[in-house]
Amino acid sequence: MPPTQASRRAVFRTIATTSYSEWPVYDSTPLYDRNSLAGLEEDIRTVAATWFDHEAHDSVAEFVAHYPLTYVEFHPHDRYSRATRYEMAQLLRAFLLKEIHGWTHETALVTYLTQRPELRAQLGLETVPDQSTLWRSWHKRFAADLRETVETAARTILIKAQDAGVAVPREPTRTPRDHGNESDESDPDDQTTLEQAEKITDHVSRIVFPAFSLDRGDGCEIHENAYWDLQTYLGLRERLAANEGARSFTYESTRERTPLGHAHREQVRDLSIVKIREMYRQAIGRLLNEVAETEQFFRAGIVAIDITEADPFTGDRTGHEDEIIGTKEKTDEYAYQWATVQLVGNAVPIVLDARPVRKGEPRLEIVEDLLNSAEEMVHVDNVLMDREFDSQHVLEMLSQRGLSYVVPKRMQTSEKAQAKRLLKRGKDRYETDRKLHLGKNEWHETTLIYRRKKNSEHDDHRQYSVFMTNRGTGHLTEYGYRWEIESGYKSIKRFMAATTSKDFGLRFFYFAFACLLYSIWRAVDLLVQVELTGEYEHSPIVTADNTLTLLKKETGIG
Repeated sequence: MPPTQASRRAVFRTIATTSYSEWPVYDSTPLYDRNSLAGLEEDIRTVAATWFDHEAHDSVAEFVAHYPLTYVEFHPHDRYSRATRYEMAQLLRAFLLKEIHGWTHETALVTYLTQRPELRAQLGLETVPDQSTLWRSWHKRFAADLRETVETAARTILIKAQDAGVAVPREPTRTPRDHGNESDESDPDDQTTLEQAEKITDHVSRIVFPAFSLDRGDGCEIHENAYWDLQTYLGLRERLAANEGARSFTYESTRERTPLGHAHREQVRDLSIVKIREMYRQAIGRLLNEVAETEQFFRAGIVAIDITEADPFTGDRTGHEDEIIGTKEKTDEYAYQWATVQLVGNAVPIVLDARPVRKGEPRLEIVEDLLNSAEEMVHVDNVLMDREFDSQHVLEMLSQRGLSYVVPKRMQTSEKAQAKRLLKRGKDRYETDRKLHLGKNEWHETTLIYRRKKNSEHDDHRQYSVFMTNRGTGHLTEYGYRWEIESGYKSIKRFMAATTSKDFGLRFFYFAFACLLYSIWRAVDLLVQVELTGEYEHSPIVTADNTLTLLKKETGIG
């Protein structure tokens, strides 16, 4: 079935209503304009990811013919100055088809177009260019970076089509863009790893950072990029505050003008929490689209939802009691708290979304909010949570969504008594069904699993942990994946800028940006591993410090 006006409209309506997608990107960020080829690559990736999900769109050639190119300015990439018979957009579409089919010579493309007058009309070609015209256009007229964009875009189209079950002319390579690695070593050395990491970090940062915008007016003397550069710089060293960091940044940056610390804070404080989360989700959506083009990326599976807290707050919290709240361990200390949802298990551990936690917010509201974001970006099967989410209403909501869960249960009188009986009998494991009261004679059915801890220091009921699940004991082993989120929090806090400000939005932005740097690190590590070994192991071969140092170079520092 060919695309229709209605089906095309449906695709772009979906993109417009998806929080992490922006099309065209030059309209949403000052980092791209109409002649940015990186922006065109990102736009094609965004549209292709939605296009092939529509039941009417089952042809890669139709996508090439109907993708809107009227907004793209090709003249900076056109090495001809004279008038020509064929426009750049027409030739771009033709060369996309050639690359999609994997044809080495132009003759095959000429034959293909000659035999398909309807497609030729959709491409805007009244006549078929001959072989010599196509050869000259590709080798003489198209600039090198435009030829690279054609190759990248064709690979993206093939992958997105194949992922949606659409027949494709050839099998796409599911490795990152060729970065010039000629080593066949299965165990790359440190220098090779760093060289690949540098090239991939450059590529990833150009995709991710344009999602952030300060919405400043025109004519500002300091480029907006400088603010994101400074924020990245603050993550290069632990506990670096904006004022001190801005002074160092002035000397280390290659930029002529850089923001002062107070100016940076003022710009960030103007961002609402809603805006920060919107930009974050958009950046992560772009990051996911990049790593999803590898076979090693698992886009479906397990997510972990958790809450972390900042360092204890020791100042005067008057007027901020709803934001600087108690600690999770119910001590007499106070701290800011942030909730996240993160990929765990076989997937690369990317933080999909983050949000602040305010005093009195129901855990049900927090979990629903984070799951809504996660399910927009990935397919979720199983949810892992800590015991602070031990709520029958949270568990019922997950079951209503068709999701499985594993959550530790806080031991009440009945669980303690059961654990004592198990200890007396010498049993290491016990499973029983339980109904949890929801109110108004409604119940949530779950399964309690008692598991004895190894080498416990206790000699009573505390030797046992109790878990709740709605999918049987098989999922209990997956709960071990939660350690990844705790490990991730340690790295995230390593990436955070220091501040004594009590501004809630500023505090949250520092945390969210640190989550972004952490996610970039893990994504870069996956892409480097795939590039060098063709496989992905959870133990990183690119360190967090490596990535931050490379981002430092990409942001014009040093």
